[in-house]
Amino acid sequence: MPNEIKWNDRFRIGVDSIDRAHERLFSIVGKLVSLNEDEAKQQHACREGIKYFKNYALKHFADEEAYMASIGYAGLPMHKRLHDNMRDKTLPALEEELEAQNYSKEAVCHFLGICIGWLNAHIMIEDYAITGRGSSKWVGETPDGESDALAETLGRSLEAMCHADVRLVSSHYGGEDFATGRTLCYRLNYLAMDKSMLQFYFVYEESLVLKTLSEILSQDFQRLDQTACSAMKILSEQLAEKLRPHLMQDKKFLLERNDLMTMEQFVRTFDKTYPPHSLLFSIEGKGYCAFCAK
Repeated sequence: MPNEIKWNDRFRIGVDSIDRAHERLFSIVGKLVSLNEDEAKQQHACREGIKYFKNYALKHFADEEAYMASIGYAGLPMHKRLHDNMRDKTLPALEEELEAQNYSKEAVCHFLGICIGWLNAHIMIEDYAITGRGSSKWVGETPDGESDALAETLGRSLEAMCHADVRLVSSHYGGEDFATGRTLCYRLNYLAMDKSMLQFYFVYEESLVLKTLSEILSQDFQRLDQTACSAMKILSEQLAEKLRPHLMQDKKFLLERNDLMTMEQFVRTFDKTYPPHSLLFSIEGKGYCAFCAK
């Protein structure tokens, strides 16, 4: 889980009402982290605290959008889409997992890891852009229908592979740390005849890998060894084939290489701009999976 959970003046964008709300959100999340470390208080307190965080965050989104409209901020439509994604997809999916797992430590860690990462990036990049001190990194957006079709295809493919229900957590995943343990990250490079390149990224939470491979291969996987890494590499290529109709329509791309990456290397994918396709899924009872394409 990210360590940055305390308010710092570097998060101040210079609009008092927005800065006060951001500081309050950090305070709420900090208390939730402390509660999650106290097993005696964890379940009930986290349930109430998360409900409060959600209500406060949604009120803040509305207030921030009203401010952007009042100053004629040109980036409002994209910024609102990010708020809508958090409100309509991410928070409901995280809440569903929390209830299904009775506010387990793992479910609360998923909630906190994603929310902390989202707050950090959203404030430092998207909210700074409101004041002209930066620019949005969400460029090259795809139409909603195209993005929805891609998410539906990958969701069905993950369900078939993992034999579990799959839910879309975010259609604007920004590299947030969703894992409670280690991760496996693969980068698949595809080349066309004109030398243009298409890159796919698959990121799997350790628990998802071990539980899925144990079922598929009928043996008990306890760690991310070479066999597990090789098996997920093959499965990633099979998932990628399902996505060809959505992402390789105009050109004939051939797989050049499939590399295993560290999580740090993967996160650098988001340094300059976010990939136009960036999805995060939860697989019921098993873990999380992210997919990006650029």
